[in-house]
Amino acid sequence: MVDKVFLDTNILIYCYSQDEVQKNMIALNLLETIPFCTISTQVINELSNILFKKFKLPAYDIENALLEVDNILNIVTFSLTTQIKAIRIKEKYKLQYYDSLIIATALENECTVLYSEDMHDGLVIENSLKIINPFIEKM
Repeated sequence: MVDKVFLDTNILIYCYSQDEVQKNMIALNLLETIPFCTISTQVINELSNILFKKFKLPAYDIENALLEVDNILNIVTFSLTTQIKAIRIKEKYKLQYYDSLIIATALENECTVLYSEDMHDGLVIENSLKIINPFIEKM
């Protein structure tokens, strides 16, 4: 069985970053080797915000980046039910709310792997979603 993969915002940020070459290569490799990853509208919003604030890109370039992302990734939305699920995940696993919202959205879309740099590497949520930090060297 092939894992259904969800990407956290930081993976996409490294795809556009020139500051950390190694992480850029790892993030781009994920997009090239995993057939069809999923992200949420939350990830799109967070990516847009970082591209404006940190990367200081003009609106035109950000629009093009979002269209590029839309062309290669499955973008899903979430509902109030998802947000309530996120609150429960936050409490149960002691995570940040926005991380929990990413997790709840991944679970609702039947993803089995979540790639993220800033969540708990190796943590399995609800016995079905494993968080993997692709930037940690595995021994």
